[in-house]
Amino acid sequence: MPGPETAVMRSGQVERLFRLLSEAWRSERWRLELWDGRGAGVAETARFVLRFRSRRGLDRLIGDLPERGFGRAYVEGSIDVDGLHAFLAQTNELRAGRMARLVPGLVAAALALGARPDPRGLPVEARLRGRVHTTRRDREAIRHHYDQPAEFYRLFLGRTMTYSCAVFADPRQDLDAAQEAKLDLVCRKLRLRPGERLLDIGCGWGSLVFHAAQHHGARATGITTSPAQARWAARRVRELGLEGRAEIRLADYRDPLPQPFDAVASVGMVEHVGPRGMPRYSDTVFRLLRPGGRALIHGITARPGSGGSGPFISSFVFPDGRLQEVGAMASALQRAGLEVRDVESLREHYALTLRAWVERLDAAWNEAIRLVGSQRARVWRLYMSGSRAGFELGSISVHQILAVRQDARGGSGLPLSRADWYRDEEGGRPARVAGHAVGAEPSRSGV
Repeated sequence: MPGPETAVMRSGQVERLFRLLSEAWRSERWRLELWDGRGAGVAETARFVLRFRSRRGLDRLIGDLPERGFGRAYVEGSIDVDGLHAFLAQTNELRAGRMARLVPGLVAAALALGARPDPRGLPVEARLRGRVHTTRRDREAIRHHYDQPAEFYRLFLGRTMTYSCAVFADPRQDLDAAQEAKLDLVCRKLRLRPGERLLDIGCGWGSLVFHAAQHHGARATGITTSPAQARWAARRVRELGLEGRAEIRLADYRDPLPQPFDAVASVGMVEHVGPRGMPRYSDTVFRLLRPGGRALIHGITARPGSGGSGPFISSFVFPDGRLQEVGAMASALQRAGLEVRDVESLREHYALTLRAWVERLDAAWNEAIRLVGSQRARVWRLYMSGSRAGFELGSISVHQILAVRQDARGGSGLPLSRADWYRDEEGGRPARVAGHAVGAEPSRSGV
């Protein structure tokens, strides 16, 4: 049993750990609590509480610093956080240089508290085989994330089962309505006409395919490499009576596909392609389009030089995924022969979407655990909460890029104005998007 001197010394180490983290975060408005009742920081003014439920939390934290170690501790439950969003927002602002300077002191403080580094992985981490971005390995990566029960995703995605950012007319708008608005915006940007052929690369559970067929009269084909998604979406085609107008295939964009298409959409899939795969992806989109065809590429993007996805996301969420800078994506599409016509940021919309997803997940927490287990449910809560903070603070963004394959005479087939994208269907009035009236020139970068 430790004597009084040992207890005092260890209490001093708790204060040391608190000061180290406070200096890195440049804030003392938080509280640190340990498994034995010791703590530091003023509870009344704390924006969040970082709670180590056992010494194992420290073992994990210094076992694979910093992001992956914390992720393992949180996912297994040896670390918990009251006020998770505030904690992740604070951490999001911690730059790599300050983090690197923090590590030696953090390790020393944890060792003084009895920690023993534990670098072992968890069962819910991805373990992929083979060379990166081969077709086989990419299929494994997709299945790691998406082959969970559809009932789990429905808990937070809602009625449309759309796993990408919604477009909100107002921050208080219902998520399902905002997702319907995003699906329609994609179709309007592509200017789909009845009878035109649409290919959705990475179609998920088919929401865009269904919307395009039902509301725009398109003949829509969706492809996914997730067997679970393909089965679910194919069943929905039959339930909605869309046979002959909508089709779901278990296929990779690199597989042979019927062509040409009038329009190609790819929403939330380019993140899995990465910079190395972007030239082939862009060439494929060009080849799949007829002359005069349109493409809309919608994906999460990174700041220049940020390095893309972090170690937690790579290990637990999107293995082999890598974010790209929007300019590099646009350049790759143009090098493939496409003409980029418009680039729009929807960053604030994704922050609102993730807020709604986390709220819905938390409201159905016990059911989420029943469907996928505690560790996997905690992965989703952590990654979605962290992504929300990233979008709010601007460390990541999401862009829609509209491009065309010019016809033989250089024609784009597009009208001179974008105004119809944001027209209210009732009477042609300018719609309201993100809290402001949008007419011919919504807030975005037109190219």
